[in-house]
Amino acid sequence: MKLLLDSTRCQGYGLCQEPAPELIDLDEWGYAKPRVTEVPPGDREAAEAAVAACPNSALRLVK
Repeated sequence: MKLLLDSTRCQGYGLCQEPAPELIDLDEWGYAKPRVTEVPPGDREAAEAAVAACPNSALRLVK
């Protein structure tokens, strides 16, 4: 699975990082910066929680 960010939709709330700090960093303004594109199998649940936490659907998981 790949974690993709649509930066035009990200509003800098930082909510996606809370469930997945090992996958997502925030820049100095609070905008998401995924650390990886390929999600390790053990982190899939955290990635799904990060996607669900984003109020603007800026994150998504794809095969």
